[in-house]
Amino acid sequence: MGSSNKFAWTWKIKEEMLEEYVAMHLAPWPEIMEEHSRAGIRNYSIFQNGNQFFYCFECDDVEKAFAIIAESEPCNRWNAITSQMVEGSFDFREAEPIRPMREVFYLE
Repeated sequence: MGSSNKFAWTWKIKEEMLEEYVAMHLAPWPEIMEEHSRAGIRNYSIFQNGNQFFYCFECDDVEKAFAIIAESEPCNRWNAITSQMVEGSFDFREAEPIRPMREVFYLE
């Protein structure tokens, strides 16, 4: 069994911010979409279970992608808003802004 170029994590969203968080992701800013594509992020999905969200995307170089996102003005504006909604760290300049999940199975 090999591994994929997927990156996944979970976050909990504060209950009082849940509706706004979902609304933002149902209508993301076009410049956010462009910046993620420019960073090499593709096939990005977010799934919801109550206030817990599962995030998964594919990327050939996650460190490079996160560096691009961290320097992106539109992404920093978006993150300034959504970081208030998330339980946990959201700063891509931190050593571990999110805790990646270990991939234990991959079927190609």
